[in-house]
Amino acid sequence: MHTYLGGSRPRDELERETPEVPERWPGSFVVELDGSMIGQILLRRAPEHHRPAAAGKADLGYLFLPRAWGFGYAAESCAAALEWLADVLPGEPVVLATQTANVGSMRLAAKLGFTEVERYHAWNAEQWLGVRSPVTPSG
Repeated sequence: MHTYLGGSRPRDELERETPEVPERWPGSFVVELDGSMIGQILLRRAPEHHRPAAAGKADLGYLFLPRAWGFGYAAESCAAALEWLADVLPGEPVVLATQTANVGSMRLAAKLGFTEVERYHAWNAEQWLGVRSPVTPSG
């Protein structure tokens, strides 16, 4: 587990980023199945120190328990979170980063409409950065 997440982060950094009251963190979603948490979706601003192509844009992240893999829960949940973001911030581009070795995440990124912006090396592995441009209504 955590194979593709880039390693641990200092506790004080996580505590600074996580509000005391979860309702004050819009863009954080718990994914439940039969009353149990199976995953989490995060939509937040990519930090300014992040890749230049991503800095300041909405960043999609997700994490699911291994028992929930392969059933389409991530695709369905991420699509719903992206729809929520489109309602809240119309026209907002979204970025997603993953390791190229994470075949499942690479497939999911393509399915969600992300296109490659760049590849780079971080956390001792090749990383992939994609962007999903806002969907404009046809008319």
